[in-house]
Amino acid sequence: MSTQLELYSFGSTPELYVEYLKRSEPFTMKDDHYHDYYELYYMLSGERIYFIRDRSYTIEKGDLVFIHKHELHKTMQSGDASHERFVIHFDDAMIHRMAGGHADLLLSPFNQQSHILRLPRQEQLAVDQFMRRLLTEIAQQPTGFELYPPYAVTEILLIAARYIQQNEPAPLHHATPMHAKISEIIHHINGHFAEPLRLNGLAEHFFISPYYLSRMFKEITGFTFSDYVILTRIKEAQRLLRESSISITEIGAAVGFDNFSHFGKTFKKITRLSPRQYRKLYV
Repeated sequence: MSTQLELYSFGSTPELYVEYLKRSEPFTMKDDHYHDYYELYYMLSGERIYFIRDRSYTIEKGDLVFIHKHELHKTMQSGDASHERFVIHFDDAMIHRMAGGHADLLLSPFNQQSHILRLPRQEQLAVDQFMRRLLTEIAQQPTGFELYPPYAVTEILLIAARYIQQNEPAPLHHATPMHAKISEIIHHINGHFAEPLRLNGLAEHFFISPYYLSRMFKEITGFTFSDYVILTRIKEAQRLLRESSISITEIGAAVGFDNFSHFGKTFKKITRLSPRQYRKLYV
């Protein structure tokens, strides 16, 4: 069976980057992914599994996904591999430049409990029209096409923000009891990452066999248990490096590393910078 890949993009990360992708082959994100800019994901067709922060969601045609800065996320295949999606990245500078005093309104969808917004038909059709026009503009590149992406992003965020203001959020439901259990375990990890965390200990605490926990954790989140723990610790270390003056040695210990050398090597492997180099970016 032949594979199909269609890709169009505009701009650059982090200021404003728009990417349309159509796939026919199976695909799961390989990178352990989080970043210091906002991400808006839109499913034009097909279905995907999206793990964000502490739970997995099934994403369907017409769904908007809002991923805040520094939130761990990963997409996985669900059912038929064929799908079309938009990914839009932007930073605070872009949204403040476009929206001025209304920036907080446009960013409000990123601050909801649920990362997924499934709009009613009228609003969904409006968003879909903006997305399809956006695809036409960046694919065909007519004169002045550069003007459309920031306009479209502003309009889509405004539709979402107004809907959220005027409607109660839909209740969150886990796909299965095991999805709920894994989400509970992730909440525990997120709150206790500074402590020693072992698969066997968590399995005993949550009354699951270690083998079953390991397998289901990977299946539901896309991460191995150990990778998730390490990424959570490094992500918190990055926050402390950005937002505090605590020494690097103290930060390593504060996020759960009992060996400073191991902390430095792990940090650099994941971020491609030493903790000192990373901190200098934010001084």
